[in-house]
Amino acid sequence: MSVAASLPLLTRSQGAHIRELFRDRCVRAQDGAFVVEGGHAVRDLLTRYPEQILTIVAAHGYLQKEGQSDRLVRLASSTKQYSCSDPQFSKLSDLDAPQGILAVVRQPTWDEGEVLRQPTVLGIFGEKLQDPANVGAIIRTAAALNASALWLTPDSADVYHPKVVRATSGMLLALPIFVSRDLSGLIRQGCQIFAAEVAGAGIVSIDEIHQAPKKLVLAVGNESRGLSAQIRGQATARFTIPLSRDVESLNVAATVAIAAFYFSRLPKGK
Repeated sequence: MSVAASLPLLTRSQGAHIRELFRDRCVRAQDGAFVVEGGHAVRDLLTRYPEQILTIVAAHGYLQKEGQSDRLVRLASSTKQYSCSDPQFSKLSDLDAPQGILAVVRQPTWDEGEVLRQPTVLGIFGEKLQDPANVGAIIRTAAALNASALWLTPDSADVYHPKVVRATSGMLLALPIFVSRDLSGLIRQGCQIFAAEVAGAGIVSIDEIHQAPKKLVLAVGNESRGLSAQIRGQATARFTIPLSRDVESLNVAATVAIAAFYFSRLPKGK
């Protein structure tokens, strides 16, 4: 018997709920789950975070590919698995060219107190970041640079939005992520706030900063409006990245990449 024939078929109601997980932030929050799509992404989850996977759904065409059936059974033997027709999977998928496999994944939980109790902290705070691709790129960059955590305001893009999930390239479960309306709690825990801004009065060039505090949080603002006056007022330091060729500003994800890399290499002060 083929694997496709041995797996239970996905029901209509199950398929409808997966579509809701793709489309509705409230449903994702209520379920504490999100969807990861694509062969490489699902295999990476099965290898690194199998305990987070709730369900796997594979299209018949995917299962019939040489080697895919046995590999799926071997890696996901303890996970709920369902199959469906290729047309049904296309209706589930959020991709223009569906790859035939997806996983419903449990959202991770993190201990913010444990993160902030570490002797050194390199955090990132994003205010009203609206573009899912930017948020995903920031998550991937932060994970790559071994950042301690990411804090986002509640009005930022949902980190479990399908576009964010894809942009993280598998790093979403590797980085502690929290929701915070402002910086007050981080400041109370001894963090110093370095705010990224465009050039102006009272704002220093990043290359004039020669020492980083042991607990540093890099604050970046909305793609078009930047940081609010409230967040700027809470900053320990305000800096800019010098640009040339009449470029006014950088993409927020590029700003995070440059600044986080720079600060992570500085000697640590108090």
